[in-house]
Amino acid sequence: MTRAGKPADGSVGIGARPVPTAVPVAPGAAALRRALRRARDGALLDAAEAAVLMAARGDDLVDLSGSAARVRAAGLRSAGRPDTITYSPKVFIPLTRLCRDRCHYCTFATVPRRLPAPYLNLDEVVDIARQGAAAGCAEALFTLGDRPEDRWPAAREWLDAHGYDSTTGYLRAAAIAVLEETGLLPHLNPGVLSWEELARLKPVAPSMGMMLETTAARLWSDPGGPHHGSPDKEPARRLRVLEDAGRLAVPFTTGLLLGIGETRLERAETLFAIREVARRYGGVQEVIVQNFRAKDGTAMCGEPDVGAAELAAAVAVARLVLGPSVRLQAPPNLVDAGECALLLAAGIDDWGGVSPVTPDHVNPERPWPAVETLAALTRAAGFTLRPRLTVYPPYLGEPWLDPRLRSHVDALAGPDGLLRSAATAVGRPWQEPDGGLANSGRVDLHAAIDVTGRQADRRADFVSVYGDWDVLRARVSAAGTGADGVVGTGSRARVPLVRLDGAERAALRRATRDPAGISDADALVLFDASGAALAELCGLADDLRRDTVGDDVTYVVNRNINFTNVCYTGCRFCAFAQRRNDADAYTLSRQEVGARAEQAWAAGATEICMQGGIHPDLPGNAYFELAREIKSRVPAVHLHAYSPMEVVNGVTRTGLSIRDWLTAAREAGVDSIPGTAAEILDDDVRWVLTKGKLPAASWVEIITTAHEIGLPSSATMMYGHVDTSAHWLAHLRLLRRIQERTGGFTEFVALPFVHHSSPIYLAGVARPGPTVEENRAVHAMARLLLHGAIDNIQCSWVKLGVDGCHQVLRGGVNDVGGTLMEETISRMAGSQHGSARSIAELEAMAAGAGRPARQRTTTYGAVGAERFAAARPDAAAGSVGGARRVLPIIS
Repeated sequence: MTRAGKPADGSVGIGARPVPTAVPVAPGAAALRRALRRARDGALLDAAEAAVLMAARGDDLVDLSGSAARVRAAGLRSAGRPDTITYSPKVFIPLTRLCRDRCHYCTFATVPRRLPAPYLNLDEVVDIARQGAAAGCAEALFTLGDRPEDRWPAAREWLDAHGYDSTTGYLRAAAIAVLEETGLLPHLNPGVLSWEELARLKPVAPSMGMMLETTAARLWSDPGGPHHGSPDKEPARRLRVLEDAGRLAVPFTTGLLLGIGETRLERAETLFAIREVARRYGGVQEVIVQNFRAKDGTAMCGEPDVGAAELAAAVAVARLVLGPSVRLQAPPNLVDAGECALLLAAGIDDWGGVSPVTPDHVNPERPWPAVETLAALTRAAGFTLRPRLTVYPPYLGEPWLDPRLRSHVDALAGPDGLLRSAATAVGRPWQEPDGGLANSGRVDLHAAIDVTGRQADRRADFVSVYGDWDVLRARVSAAGTGADGVVGTGSRARVPLVRLDGAERAALRRATRDPAGISDADALVLFDASGAALAELCGLADDLRRDTVGDDVTYVVNRNINFTNVCYTGCRFCAFAQRRNDADAYTLSRQEVGARAEQAWAAGATEICMQGGIHPDLPGNAYFELAREIKSRVPAVHLHAYSPMEVVNGVTRTGLSIRDWLTAAREAGVDSIPGTAAEILDDDVRWVLTKGKLPAASWVEIITTAHEIGLPSSATMMYGHVDTSAHWLAHLRLLRRIQERTGGFTEFVALPFVHHSSPIYLAGVARPGPTVEENRAVHAMARLLLHGAIDNIQCSWVKLGVDGCHQVLRGGVNDVGGTLMEETISRMAGSQHGSARSIAELEAMAAGAGRPARQRTTTYGAVGAERFAAARPDAAAGSVGGARRVLPIIS
């Protein structure tokens, strides 16, 4: 922003050439008095009021600080440590000072010729950490530039020479080395990370961080702005990192940077953006309010520093906006010692990291105060200074802390979660949790679910594991339920179409001529079809089905094995996932899984479909071991296993790439993968449906990679919750594009949302599943839109029941799935259609729709004579083909 473009509040940003910041115009006295009064009264402030309060000085600042101090006091009392200010004794490890960004105020980033090597090597990293451990530190702060290999060939060459795929991969290795050699707890600040990179790093660090700095996009987009030319400084990109960290339950540090050209209102908006993420996911463990300090040799060397009073006002406003539960810090080395009292009065409760060993490499001209000096300053203000861990006490349990870090954290944590007195950091192995998979909990759930049902209607951490329900309701409004006349959420939310005379008939005419080529407008009309138009649509779909695959209704004799339902991912639609100690929680041992596979083979199965929850104790090789166990017992069975979410979990736990992990899974015995975890492939919907599941782009990457290495998959869509027909259309179009590229989908499975025990329904956010008309339209439209790409359209008898299957079998569906033998996921959600079907029942289902039935393999081939006969012994013996039997548990 140039001088001519002065903001409304009077402050001036950075122009095409850096220019001194003008003195901001103070708000009116009446507006400031009104805002101060509301702060004293504890009223919820809006961004405009927060901006006004940031102008408080003198007695007004004392008044504002008093309000903020009362909020802090409430938070510290609630945390069980009144009048306690914390700090983290740390060492600063500058893993690399190369960066692809070009921030106009930064002296940390440099060029390769000024460094002895692009990266510190592992010996140098461990040496710094050892010095810290000897000096009583507990934290190893890794700070580094963003993706230097994308800009600097020297960085790429160094990584290649040392065997690392990326800076993130090297950071993971360095963090493990510090854990194993010194016992210091890594806190990682690598800048902007993808969802997958955050997941990859979570097992090696109790906490991570990245300063949001500002939400003022103009400071990034406008030429001459402090972040211009820095791709990783785009505010939307940085906010996405904060959200992804929350979704993955990563304890995260963030903050704002004052004095780089932003207005007071933009400062306030940055605080409100942080508060929104903190409330939505609960993962913002601390917020830093940091003041700009001009540095020689930078483009902004002539800009004025932010004064202590201005910083204190921003701290006080941050405390009022963020509330009592967020820990708030300001770096003590960026103010003079005499100014620390202002920050304590304004509401901070933490000084951040302070190192007795290493300098502040980002602000090398500003040494940290000695801990003794900081303690004296803190004591003079009426507080006690105590050391803490890099991760705060509320985040020491599941799902925040990876089990592989448990021993390292427990060795340093005191009873209150702060740093234990006289604790000494000692290196400990970083390894998988002991014990592997063992039978535990309600291992008979697959049988008992049809007899005694659930023991509780929801998991014990219902109010916390899914994020803040009130924030989610405010985000979705009534859109999920359709109560406000708008259906769905996100960019495709819409008011249902008003049916126009002739529109449905015209769309049907065009669909008859070119089913897969119909326009989006025609497709949306047909998704909303009813009455005679819906009947005609289903007839058209059924004609296509007959021409494509014939009249046979196919099915597979298979068994589902869900080896655990312990999961902390936080999918808001899922009623299957439990905490480890919940009444309905269970985990199966490797031997139990193998025994169930043998039972299925003896009953004539050709397929094992295996999936499980994302158990925090699951060893990195568990997926491979389970596959090997099954194939060692029944080598000829087709193993259809591991959703894309499980693939991501395996990738993060093993450190392998997606391609390498899938290749290893195939070598262990996996023959195909389920295309579940798709739900709706639109992140606007996904982030309402789930807190922590993988983004749509990651699902696509995993599925396409699987296809490329020879692992086929199914394709799925779960519908009828907070979605719209526009989402269904986009989802099906995407699946078609993938199929045209890879040819790896064996079938498309439409999965109606089962609402009864679903958390998102119980919380009043989602509607109660699709209507009968929607079920018919979705299956019929899948047949049309996927025509010529995916031949097999499958319905779910678990979710639709017999009558529902009859309807869609007359409208484009040619497959009814499998016998399943045990199905607990939909049953835990409240489905009333049982957990298993015999061959006789599936064939009767086909006959009820006037169609013949045919057993198939997973890939829709013919079943061999031996397997066909094995599935049809004398009914008196209790075969799958005769009277349905419950397979016994083998312990």
